[in-house]
Amino acid sequence: MSAFSRWYQLLRKLPPALAISTPGLGPWLARRRWPRTQGSLTVDGLHGPVEIIRDTWGTPHIYAKDEHDLFFAQGYVHAQDRMWQLDFGRLTGNGLLASVLGPMLVPVDHLMRTLGLRRMAEKTLPQVSPDSRAILDAYAAGVNARIANEPLPLEYTVLGHTPAPWTPLDTLVRGNLLSLMLGGNYRLELLRARLVAEAGEEIASLLLPVHAPQSPLIVPPEAMYKGLRGVKQMEGLDATDAVLGDPNIVTGSNNWVVHGQRTATGKPLLANDIHMGLGMPSPWYENSLHGGRFDHAGYSLPGVPLVVIGHNGKAAWGMSNLGPDTQDFYMEKLDDPKSPKRYEYQGAWHDLDVIREEFPVKGGPPATVVIRSTRHGPLLNKAMSRLLGDEQPMALRWAHSECKPLIDALVKMNLAKSWDDFREACRLWESPGQNFVYADSDGNVGYQSTGRIPIRAAGHQGTVPVAGWTGENEWQGYIPFEDLPSSLNPPAGFAVTANNKITSDEYPYVIAHNWFPGYRARRITDLLAAGTKHTVEDMRRIQAETYSIPAELMRPHLLEMKPADDAQAKALAELAAWDLRMEVDRVGATLFHTWYIQVLRALLRHKLGPKLVERYLDSDYERHGSMHMPLVVDLVGRPDDAWWDDPTTPERETRDDILRRALTAALQWLTERYGPDMKSWTWGRVHTVTYGHNVLGGPSSPKPLRNAFNTRTLPARGDTYSVDGASFIWSRPFNVVHGTALRVVIDLSDVTKSVAIHAPGQTEHLFHPHRDDLMDLNQKAECHPLLYTRQAVESQAKSTLVLQPGTKRLG
Repeated sequence: MSAFSRWYQLLRKLPPALAISTPGLGPWLARRRWPRTQGSLTVDGLHGPVEIIRDTWGTPHIYAKDEHDLFFAQGYVHAQDRMWQLDFGRLTGNGLLASVLGPMLVPVDHLMRTLGLRRMAEKTLPQVSPDSRAILDAYAAGVNARIANEPLPLEYTVLGHTPAPWTPLDTLVRGNLLSLMLGGNYRLELLRARLVAEAGEEIASLLLPVHAPQSPLIVPPEAMYKGLRGVKQMEGLDATDAVLGDPNIVTGSNNWVVHGQRTATGKPLLANDIHMGLGMPSPWYENSLHGGRFDHAGYSLPGVPLVVIGHNGKAAWGMSNLGPDTQDFYMEKLDDPKSPKRYEYQGAWHDLDVIREEFPVKGGPPATVVIRSTRHGPLLNKAMSRLLGDEQPMALRWAHSECKPLIDALVKMNLAKSWDDFREACRLWESPGQNFVYADSDGNVGYQSTGRIPIRAAGHQGTVPVAGWTGENEWQGYIPFEDLPSSLNPPAGFAVTANNKITSDEYPYVIAHNWFPGYRARRITDLLAAGTKHTVEDMRRIQAETYSIPAELMRPHLLEMKPADDAQAKALAELAAWDLRMEVDRVGATLFHTWYIQVLRALLRHKLGPKLVERYLDSDYERHGSMHMPLVVDLVGRPDDAWWDDPTTPERETRDDILRRALTAALQWLTERYGPDMKSWTWGRVHTVTYGHNVLGGPSSPKPLRNAFNTRTLPARGDTYSVDGASFIWSRPFNVVHGTALRVVIDLSDVTKSVAIHAPGQTEHLFHPHRDDLMDLNQKAECHPLLYTRQAVESQAKSTLVLQPGTKRLG
């Protein structure tokens, strides 16, 4: 039973849980906690009155006389709608989850404290510019005013918790947590090392391909992997991943810009759709901000002021995860494995840096963590897994610990009115590394990558743990910003990113070795290249694309296969008639994916053996499971490749033997679960999404609580490789865990024609009408207007709250 599962059992004993799940009583209790959105409210800390107009979709549009009041009000509305989300993120990053959720969350706190997200924030807070610090202070004051003036969400009643005051440090911790969530290369190093140790370098390179064929894989002696052999679970990492959501660094978002030479208006279009782990509430929050230098519309991150994706009337920007390799494990030599005090480096012994932290645990005694660090970073063995212990000491070097805080970059980005302004903002955006696209009303479009990306010593690729004591594997600095990939007004008339490889092999630096297969980027590029009069609606249709390039490449070989029986013949006929789109009413989509999973399992069994197959699919490896698709696509085109032969049988199998067996297994699996009627096996029936609450909505939570705190289940379109992303875990198909959380299209000919959507809704409050009212639109890939002008906002206004200054003024 997982840590969360054990903890959920305790919820059954909580009277508030029973009250919330009681028909009639639950909604009544929840309504009393809903935010104030109408009338006038006096709060301390304002300079003057602030008007907050909420529209049809629950979006707050803030109008303030000065910038202090603008960001005070943004903090206030963030906390009105997302106080639990703010607090949960802060507890996670600060290593304080166990203080609220009990002993089972100690492993998460242990890892977070070892990584030191809070310590990093404390180090960088003094680096924040006075301008940005004023924004952070005002935002924090707004959050705290909401805590003081309005009832807390029901989560606090259920959990018996009260939030501490918000501080600027908490916002920086939120940024550090985001960098951790988007930079999971440390996981890949351990996975690759484990595969090399148990299956060999060749298999590891195929299943976790290194996209740098000109560089051989440098692997330390197998003896270095002894601490990884046989480890089936890493409690600290697994528990943390459960809290953070999907940590996959190679799947994710799309963004692109189109120059006016390819649009109907002659002005640029910018499109961005963000793919993330899906849950309740949405990771994004729609806002428009009007006051002082700021006149913006777009999306913010709760806990962080300003707009992260959007426009300022003149310029627009969007992002996707670049996924640079900014983390390396260094294996260290210690003087005493049980109680180390020193580590070896270049033949000399050096003192470990030692920090001891004690943290509270609800329902138990305080826990203590001793953090030991070398010149490379903290030793993570005990924080990752008790099974690893100190058998093979490993320190993590993470470039983020040497990065500037994001807030200065974000302020400059919001204020940018030209490409040069925007690039200067990007220069400050050091972590997490991103693909930024840009467009402005002057007609310019551009692409800029960002990140503090290490340059490694010759022979050190950063793909597996390396020796830390020799000094031969040290970083040689960072890629200069001027050398990061960038393009202004590209000759093609557009620029596209989809977590794919963005440079040729001639690029002199290594940004990363592991990229998402380029299927999404290829589809977007093909559709953009096919037109010269693109519109906002065209961009929205591209975002809604569910066409499957992998299915296009593999289906001809499948259809060439002679069916073994009538059932297979019927399935092949259905596949032949399929339009290769992952739409909810398509049976072909279900047949293809179910067949593919069986083919994948067979191929893996031939090379890994049954136990390692399950660990690949059901443990750490599945979080990077998109990487196997190019290998299978390639093998399907080579019918006599040795991969197809089953080593457990005396005969030599060919591709068609395995494809036929896989189809039989797929049809049996579908029949057992969904009945014999093939026409009922639609993609939307088997491929579904539920937005689950991060604490109270898990499978071991009492059913009444799950029903209350989770959304209803929807049929889901798309898949891992379609533009409209909706990924599932290969070992547990087909429930969506990662998908499109936000879509925006910005028209630089007239920003009032821009459209957007995010899901499931604006607020986290139980039973609130804006809690899940956007998820149906999002699942259909439809949008609402991204309101900007005062006239447009007033035309959709549903409520107006005026915050009036109290007797105490701040700032």
